[in-house]
Amino acid sequence: MTPRRQGVAVRVDSPTETRNPRTLDIDVLSTLDVLRLINAEDHRVPDAVEAVLPELAQAADLAVNALRAGHRVHYVGAGTSGRLATLDAAEIVPTFNAPPDWFVAHHAGGPEALVKAVEDVEDEAAGGAAQIRRHATAGDVVLGVTASGRTPFVVAALNEARNLGARTVLVSNNPSAPRVDVDVLITVDTGPEAIAGSTRMKAGTSQKLVLTSFSTAVMVRLGRTYSNLMVSMRATNAKLRGRTVRILREATGLAENECTTALADAGGDLKVALVHLLSGVPIAQAAEALETAQGYVRQALALLTGR
Repeated sequence: MTPRRQGVAVRVDSPTETRNPRTLDIDVLSTLDVLRLINAEDHRVPDAVEAVLPELAQAADLAVNALRAGHRVHYVGAGTSGRLATLDAAEIVPTFNAPPDWFVAHHAGGPEALVKAVEDVEDEAAGGAAQIRRHATAGDVVLGVTASGRTPFVVAALNEARNLGARTVLVSNNPSAPRVDVDVLITVDTGPEAIAGSTRMKAGTSQKLVLTSFSTAVMVRLGRTYSNLMVSMRATNAKLRGRTVRILREATGLAENECTTALADAGGDLKVALVHLLSGVPIAQAAEALETAQGYVRQALALLTGR
């Protein structure tokens, strides 16, 4: 058996790396009590995310301004962080019918590393810089995600982004991390994990919350919703076709047959059908108003009704 190559060791000074005093006996407990301890630790995550909402709002506003100006948002990560970022970017397109190039994910090690661990790729600073140099431009927003706050692939990508004239955001779980020169620093202090030795638990959960909240807030601010309803979706299967009818019924209070007919007349465009039904104008006029309002339903309705 060939011995595994031993690379350089780096000691990370972070609360996520310390031993949790609340879970010292987790290995002698029943399965139910193990789960209770993990759940108790997970309950601490939302409070840690709440503490960084002002910084998260700053990052979301940067992204909104960039997308409105025709630029893009880039996620950069490695390991758990990179997989979560890639997942978020992938889900924005079908969820909000967003253009596929609005959010771009760059994961250390590429597609292979999404499904299995690839050695040392997160330490390849040159790779992170090259990814951004190849894909980002001035005016874009580059958001790096790393629990330790020091992952070379991510930090190098952020540094290169600043050199290009992009705006930069770092999401970290390490208040002790060396300072990285970014426009917005979001440090989610989730403390020690239930099991020391990985950041896939509380740190990963917090990153999922941050990324989902970030991208959803950006979509709301860009008019991809009406009230709290996803009205920009395109129905691509039976479940989604049923969901679009339900959303239209919720928004208008009208019967199912009226909503189904309006959707068919609008070519499946939920926003056009919605504006048509709420304003009473023909489908074509509703579509024109939405185009003038840059896709914002409330603004389109204001143009048509004066309210």
